[in-house]
Amino acid sequence: MKQHRNYWKAIHQTISTLWQGLWLTWKHLLGSVKTQEASAITQGNYFSQPKGAVTLQYPQEQLTVPDRGRYKLHNEIDDCIVCDKCAQVCPVDCIEIEAIRSPTAIGTTSNGMTKRLYAARFDIDMAKCCFCGLCTTVCPTECLTTTPEYDFSVFDLAIHKVSFATMRPEAIAEKKQIWAEHVASKQTDSTSTV
Repeated sequence: MKQHRNYWKAIHQTISTLWQGLWLTWKHLLGSVKTQEASAITQGNYFSQPKGAVTLQYPQEQLTVPDRGRYKLHNEIDDCIVCDKCAQVCPVDCIEIEAIRSPTAIGTTSNGMTKRLYAARFDIDMAKCCFCGLCTTVCPTECLTTTPEYDFSVFDLAIHKVSFATMRPEAIAEKKQIWAEHVASKQTDSTSTV
């Protein structure tokens, strides 16, 4: 008799919990007929919005990007003095720089610093980047910045390696030759004075 009572109690409990689950599902389904307005979390009404689906219709709708968000890196190569500080501070070694020295100043940056190095290579591998922002902090000319672009997913990771250097291979060879000649002339001058 006791087993019989436990059997019917178990069936009643099963139907009751099933009904509660279905009722909760239908309640949320009917409440999500309209979508919520996309707003930033910094707005005062963010948590008091009416019920509705919170899924955005991406890419037509997008969340607002915070002003200090750290996303894709960009280098304004014309302002870069190729100091290599960003590559040294990077904890994951995603920045590769190759500099070529110049015997004379080659120009100035937008904030007035003198440029004495050519950027033969300035590559950032965004697939390795951990978005810490350390590289942008140490940049003396503030040419390395983060952009508000956060959606840069691709199927091929090789596309994430972004090259900012604009020198052609023949120009790189020419600048290396000029520097080698300059070093050679300095060495001959120093041996002739001894």
